[in-house]
Amino acid sequence: MEQCVKNFLQKKGYTVNDKAMTVIQACDDWYSNRVIEDFHKRKTLNAIPYELSRLNFGKRCCSDDANLCEVLEINAGDGEQGNFVNEVLNKSEFNTQYRKQLEKTSADGTTACYIRLDNATFMDNNSVKGGTIKLNYVEADAFMPLTVENDIVIEAAFSGSGLSKGKKQTTLVLFTLGDNGLYTAETHVFDDKGNELTDQETIVQLGDVKPFAVMRNAEVNNLDDMTGYGLPKLWDAIPALKVVDLCYNVLFSDLDKAEKIILVNELLCEFDENGQPKMTPEQKKLFVLIGEKLPDPQEKALIQEYNPEIRIEPVTKSFELALSLLSMSFGYGTKKYSFENNGQMATATEFVLSRQDAMQELNRQRQEATAYIQDICRAVMWFANTFQGKSFNVEQEIKVDFDDSLITDKDAELERLRNDALSFDVPEILEWYLAEAYNLTPEEAKKLVEAKVEKEEQDTGGEDED
Repeated sequence: MEQCVKNFLQKKGYTVNDKAMTVIQACDDWYSNRVIEDFHKRKTLNAIPYELSRLNFGKRCCSDDANLCEVLEINAGDGEQGNFVNEVLNKSEFNTQYRKQLEKTSADGTTACYIRLDNATFMDNNSVKGGTIKLNYVEADAFMPLTVENDIVIEAAFSGSGLSKGKKQTTLVLFTLGDNGLYTAETHVFDDKGNELTDQETIVQLGDVKPFAVMRNAEVNNLDDMTGYGLPKLWDAIPALKVVDLCYNVLFSDLDKAEKIILVNELLCEFDENGQPKMTPEQKKLFVLIGEKLPDPQEKALIQEYNPEIRIEPVTKSFELALSLLSMSFGYGTKKYSFENNGQMATATEFVLSRQDAMQELNRQRQEATAYIQDICRAVMWFANTFQGKSFNVEQEIKVDFDDSLITDKDAELERLRNDALSFDVPEILEWYLAEAYNLTPEEAKKLVEAKVEKEEQDTGGEDED
């Protein structure tokens, strides 16, 4: 969070949560594979500085988490309503940004999104019309909960920096709830020196629909002083990530020093006019060290080989322990990442396939993601109704279809449902199949089944008359 934003919020009477920002920054450093000064920067026994190699396993963990919450389709309603919402999502690159937010939610615990109007017309009575509805995606370090009730963020502040005419510009947006139950959007802009550009300040009256959405890690946040924020999964995994990097550096060091060394005795060398051993370029490629004169060839002193040992087995066992610790601290038991007997590694997806009990955590996260997407869609519909003259049903059920291809064989599951629907004359089974196969809401599926039954009854009645 920019200092100008912190200063402004403090002047408004808000307390900036520096403790939460510290935790989030530490986790983001590991996710972004940054150098951790007090860990990766080291010195040898001879005080020579060096830097540990980084395996970037924090990113791998978060990426595997995100794979299990990918969205296939969002159904916000029939006809114009559904098409309009999907068009807004597509223009704001929702699929790409949502994938990124899934990873950052796993890493930092929290991501958010708020709705904004671009190029809107401000009327004389301070009302707003027209404009283009867009989504602004915000990461944890640019999000600050202002009011939290029953662990639900009611009011929040969002900030972000960009360039305007080659100079840095920071924007702060506050969404606050008035006594009348309506939201107000308050925007402030700061220049590259942190001074507020008062001519760009705007205050817009909104409605009772929350104009932002927050997605958090579904696991309960047990850290102190982080009200309103989700639990960063990487926070508990940092010690294990350090062990993984240490194991990798042991392996890297063994391999780096594993080149064969051939020692040659001076008896096999010629000497130049200064008394120094003289070797051809071909010899230098082979013989990297000149030994002392040892006259007895029986002692193998003329040419000797030194083959450094690569400690594969102990390093592998160390890696196995490190990965088990990482798996456990990341919330998937002790075998999320594991070296198998064939030397290959089992990933989170393969682990979930073999451990259905681990689906409980995934289901909780999917519920969180579903609520996040539904809040965004409802806010988009409210903005369209209010500023663009639409009449969408904000209370419409919004269905989110997740990609289960990594967990189950969806085609086989749908085939089983289809066979059941054909075998049993039970309308509810057919409704279930249609909803799953075509991502319909229960109401839409029911209408199709009722229309089918009605048509069959009409056809049957016509045959009886004949």
